[in-house]
Amino acid sequence: MALRKLQLQYLAAVPLLSLLFLSSVLMASSQSVFSLDRYGAHGDGSHDDTRALVKAWKKACTSPGPAVVLVPGGRSYLIKLVRLRGPCKSTVTLTVKGTLVASPNMADWSDKDRRLWIVFRSVDKLTVNGGGAIDGNGETWWKHSCKINKAMPCKEAPTALSFHNCASLRVEDLNIVNSQQIHMSVKECTNVQLARLSITASGTIPNTDGIHIIRSRDVQITNCKVKTGDDCISIKTGVHNLHVSKVVCGPGHGISIGSLGDDNSRAEVSGITIDTVWLHGTTNGARIKTYQGGSGYAKNITFQNMIMYNVKNPIIIDQNYCDKARPCKEQRSAVQVSNVVFKNIRGRTISKDAIKMNCSTNVPCHGITLQNINLKMQGGKGTIRSTCQNAQWRRSGTVLPQPCTAKN
Repeated sequence: MALRKLQLQYLAAVPLLSLLFLSSVLMASSQSVFSLDRYGAHGDGSHDDTRALVKAWKKACTSPGPAVVLVPGGRSYLIKLVRLRGPCKSTVTLTVKGTLVASPNMADWSDKDRRLWIVFRSVDKLTVNGGGAIDGNGETWWKHSCKINKAMPCKEAPTALSFHNCASLRVEDLNIVNSQQIHMSVKECTNVQLARLSITASGTIPNTDGIHIIRSRDVQITNCKVKTGDDCISIKTGVHNLHVSKVVCGPGHGISIGSLGDDNSRAEVSGITIDTVWLHGTTNGARIKTYQGGSGYAKNITFQNMIMYNVKNPIIIDQNYCDKARPCKEQRSAVQVSNVVFKNIRGRTISKDAIKMNCSTNVPCHGITLQNINLKMQGGKGTIRSTCQNAQWRRSGTVLPQPCTAKN
């Protein structure tokens, strides 16, 4: 009887299983695929394939149903500055199986558009994935950087991948390499998920930030590896509700909130959680940096569960940051830094000042918590210390090095 009952249950389930399978097949087949090769792309890495990408994008964006723009695998597609705009009629996925490589010719950019390469603007429910590569081909730009060659004038260089005013954005399973300057920028976007990204450039090249977030909210960054010559993740003004987890960083400048308040501007940053991060050979670990003369706030920030090796400044708040050709003038106003937690941070430092809080005289930092910190000198030899100026802090658990003797 039991066997007969099982047979009847199986037979009853077969139509349902068949229906589910058929439904999934129909959903997959309902996606229109627009391959660059269908629109005249050469895919040899030397002929200009920008028009093919634009044509494929326009077809996908105007498709009445879900659409895929396909960059076929095993080939390289040379792309100049390209703007891929929305809104689109349905969801669009850019699936990069091969490589999109930037033109090596700097003359392909004019002075007014030097900061951009591949740009998505006003596209909702966009997904970029595929396991392929976005190659900024940045060597030529690096040679002309004023920070590399002092004889050259200081000019901007393109960001490899830019997202402006996008909602419900997914970027995952990509290799972004050798950007001309910043590798990825997320600007004025909401509900963003960045996952399983590998971002790589030489550690000696300046301004090659990995992921740059500005004026965006509800952002998640998970399972990423960033090895560049600047900030692994830079968090700028207007960022609210950002969660970063399981990130490997280094070389580079670490994870930075800021700089904020540049040129007497107002900055607003809140709800930032940096959780489970490994840093190797970075200039900084957990950093907040603001210029004098700014206004606004950076608050409700948590750096936790971080492991550091060969890091110069493991924990640093600097309200007197200056990255200008001339020394910055002393000013009374500042971006208010408050309610910041540094928790469960351990590892090795190459400098004596493992914890630095250099805060504003007129707008001191307050609500700073140091909890379960264990930092030692790289190689195990030497004494390390913490320094504090105008910072109101409290200690919880064991904190090594001992926090500042005076809560000034």
